[in-house]
Amino acid sequence: MTKTRIGVAIFGAVMLIYAVVRLIVPPILEQNMNQIDHAQSLEISQPSLTFHNTLFVGDWHADSTLWDRDLAKLSDFGHVDIPRLQQGNVALQMFTTVTKSPDGLNYEQNSVDAPDNITKLALVQGWPLASLTSLTQRALYQASKLHTIAKKYPQQFMLIRSQTELSDFLTKRQSNPTLVGGLIGAEGAHALDGKLENIDVLYQAGFRMIGLQHFFDNQLGGSLHGISRAGLTEFGRKALSIMQSKGMIIDLSHSSQQTVLDVLEVSKAPLVISHTGFNGHCPNQRNIDDSLMKAIADNGGMIAVGYWVDAACGIQPDDIADAIIYGINLVGEDHVALGSDYDGTVIVSFATNRIALITQALQRKSVPDAVIAKVMGANMLRFLQHNLPSD
Repeated sequence: MTKTRIGVAIFGAVMLIYAVVRLIVPPILEQNMNQIDHAQSLEISQPSLTFHNTLFVGDWHADSTLWDRDLAKLSDFGHVDIPRLQQGNVALQMFTTVTKSPDGLNYEQNSVDAPDNITKLALVQGWPLASLTSLTQRALYQASKLHTIAKKYPQQFMLIRSQTELSDFLTKRQSNPTLVGGLIGAEGAHALDGKLENIDVLYQAGFRMIGLQHFFDNQLGGSLHGISRAGLTEFGRKALSIMQSKGMIIDLSHSSQQTVLDVLEVSKAPLVISHTGFNGHCPNQRNIDDSLMKAIADNGGMIAVGYWVDAACGIQPDDIADAIIYGINLVGEDHVALGSDYDGTVIVSFATNRIALITQALQRKSVPDAVIAKVMGANMLRFLQHNLPSD
């Protein structure tokens, strides 16, 4: 056999192995990383379900575009897809793109120079080559999945980028109550690749919420889980100003406490924490001080409660309801919402098709129906009606 034939044979074998890896590994990875723990029997009563289905429901945070699943189709693993959003009567879902995640991820301290898990995931899932070296391209690739679904299935899914489109969505949903509205966010502004001009690139691609940090410090400032614990950098102040001038919503979910303070000092618009718990209720490094939560709410902001153990100190519906009630008592009923962190490598007790379990838990804890309606989605809708770009 000639060297050429040997080379071709080796290349063919490598490509065959890669094709097998692409087919088998991604679903195994996700099933291990986005689990549903059915340890307790979870039933939804008919009265609670009937009431839930009258509500406008919204979720501020799901990382579903990170994974190698067709979100237009019903899946038997993971937490979110369009059919399960419809089954759960979820009207609005913010899809947040993840572009970098450090190996050995933890809440205490992560280095920006640590090996990156998303690069490995991108290779295994066969992402475009440009995404291997550009975090901006990773964000754009994930967003493109949502654009594709919106074009192919306009009766099931609509992208929302402005107040005008939100109003159009609400009108369409009156005659098509299973229509799901999707919004695009970025989990960490390292997705800018350190370039202010990429703010416009993401904006043009439909991004309307930007988290300043994720699990490590970046060009904009310190992370709650980074090394520096620093505040906003000069680059971060410029980026913040540009993003808010465009009407992009700022998410402080993983920002250091000093970054939060700095943003509060200069922000021209209300702020969001898209997935969190309350430190006074569930004390750990993931949840910032209650005083900062109150300051965000006092500025017209929104605090969205997560469903995983470090957010609510438990994953059962009662645990999430307790965190919500604590938040209502702390910052007021107009400033608390849902921020699941679905498909964000978390273990939860139910997927989005059974989100009525939260409604039921709140009812059982004697939260008034009008307050439940606000938390389950009316607060999110009102915030977006006032803070998305006008058109």
